Amino acid sequence: MKIAILGAGESGVGAAVLAQQQGFEVWVSDLSEIKPQYRAVLDKYKIEYEAGQHTEERILSAAEVIKSPGIPDKAPIIKALKTQGTPIISEIEFAARYTNAKMICITGSNGKTTTTMLTYYILKNAGLNVGLAGNVGQSLALQVAESNFDYFVIELSSLQLDNMYRFKADIAILLNITPDHLDRYNYEFQNYVDAKFRILQNQDKDCAFIYWAGDPVVSEELRKKNEELPMQVFPFNINKEKNLSAYVENNLLTIKTMNDTLTMPVEELALTGTHNIYNSMAAATAASVLNIKKDVIRHSLSTFEGVEHRLEYVATVRGVRFINDSKATNVNSCWYALESMTEPTVLILGGTDKGNDYSEIEELVAEKVRAIVCMGADNRKILDCFTGKVPAIFDTHSVQDAVETAYRFADKGDTVLLSPCCASFDLFENYEDRGRKFKACVKNL
Repeated sequence: MKIAILGAGESGVGAAVLAQQQGFEVWVSDLSEIKPQYRAVLDKYKIEYEAGQHTEERILSAAEVIKSPGIPDKAPIIKALKTQGTPIISEIEFAARYTNAKMICITGSNGKTTTTMLTYYILKNAGLNVGLAGNVGQSLALQVAESNFDYFVIELSSLQLDNMYRFKADIAILLNITPDHLDRYNYEFQNYVDAKFRILQNQDKDCAFIYWAGDPVVSEELRKKNEELPMQVFPFNINKEKNLSAYVENNLLTIKTMNDTLTMPVEELALTGTHNIYNSMAAATAASVLNIKKDVIRHSLSTFEGVEHRLEYVATVRGVRFINDSKATNVNSCWYALESMTEPTVLILGGTDKGNDYSEIEELVAEKVRAIVCMGADNRKILDCFTGKVPAIFDTHSVQDAVETAYRFADKGDTVLLSPCCASFDLFENYEDRGRKFKACVKNL
């Protein structure tokens, strides 16, 4: 059976290795150049590939296609495949066919990387044989091919969920839903919501669904479904309400599952900020469902060191603090970052717009931001939105210029916050590249 794989990044190359291992005739095609580290893997396994083009005839002759989540449905080759009815699946969908590991899956517009890493940290501390996959770590497919884990903690974007059909999450965590990736969903928010809810497909009575009960979109979607969910349900919120599995009361975090009750003081959590209380609740609930000992969960929640590029302290230069929140690739994520700021802030925004509505942060900008520094190839939308609404706004087109401009304007005691609201692909390879270059420029001041 012929399998064509579109995209030779982390997911595509991992899928190629697994497909070859399973005896398929595999061919990889990438419209862009393939990075050296991925070429090396393909060469190691003697997997045939092409770069810089898609040979349509060969792709259309495949019995099944595994697509990188970065390739949109409007791409000509995807349209051609759909026209002829060729199955198109994600790397996660493909990999799950060849493992019996339990899947703990996390999605949401914001907080999913932190929650994924925290959940993985708890499970590792409990001594479980666990892998980390999805948007973090190695691809699921490569780990299924080369390792033998009993559990996987998987961060799932809506774009990955789009091409998942039979995959089942044993534990599904849905943190929140706010507008993101609307350029991939015909600028229809409901299409994006529907994609996020695909994390529940195929769940049964032996599965668990953990969600933030305070999210209005999630709550409304569950109300619209108006049906009894087949899986075990564990809602959480910061204020104690009826039927919650996790909440805070008298500054005490409480996690209740069918098996036990865990409590710990909020001030003992390693991660600070309201949004991180939610992330800690979600991870701790998942661990409790897996019957991990309470002492292990408490210790993990109090010692976790956080995630690079997510409200990451960089340095203080002549009294000015620099914070790297490059992971904030949508407006709501920036909202959480601003909400946690306690000092006057110089905010660095900009990148590839995904249909952003900046009105969501206008109130916090007015309250906390002394200046906005735009950092992107095209900053017109941000300039149009915020000119006249902040004391100062600057137009820059490189990370070095943005950092130097922010530093010149900032006063002692201010915080310079990189929380871009946007994807990074106009000036950088990805948000990690953006964050690391930001940190390098700060350290060169």
